Amino acid sequence: MGRAVGRRVRVLAGLWALAEVVVFVLVASWIGVGATVLVALATTVLGWVLMARQLKDLAAPLRSHARGGPLQRGRTIGDGGLVAVGGALMVLPGFLGDVVGLLCLLPPTRPLVRTLVGRGLAARLGLLPAGPVRVRSTRVPGATAAGPRVHVIEGEVAGDVVDAGPRA
Repeated sequence: MGRAVGRRVRVLAGLWALAEVVVFVLVASWIGVGATVLVALATTVLGWVLMARQLKDLAAPLRSHARGGPLQRGRTIGDGGLVAVGGALMVLPGFLGDVVGLLCLLPPTRPLVRTLVGRGLAARLGLLPAGPVRVRSTRVPGATAAGPRVHVIEGEVAGDVVDAGPRA
């Protein structure tokens, strides 16, 4: 299983690099090579500045916690990770990485990225609730009329249901 994951990562990294080269060439053909290199350098500097500023802003809750204040651990640590990843993507050359990096670095868009990453991890780890399933069952009547009426449903899972929809 480890080899399959490593292979997927290498394939995705290769596709990402190819897409970055294609976008770089398209931008260079549109605005010129010199302007493209200057824009790439500007986004690198912007990435450093935004990352430094956001890490400074994220350090404030940690300093407050050190003085005895409350701390939202998961959110603060998650935001720190997103800022680090966003900064790395902004610093590396490439316009696609700059766009994703900006989404991770800017406070208004960071909750969206945090939600998407959280859902992806939850799905990958199997933490999301299972969807509806179809069950073949037989109802067996329970106690007599004097006692409470109990139904026991015995059955087996017949398969996953993609869309159960409302029943009439």
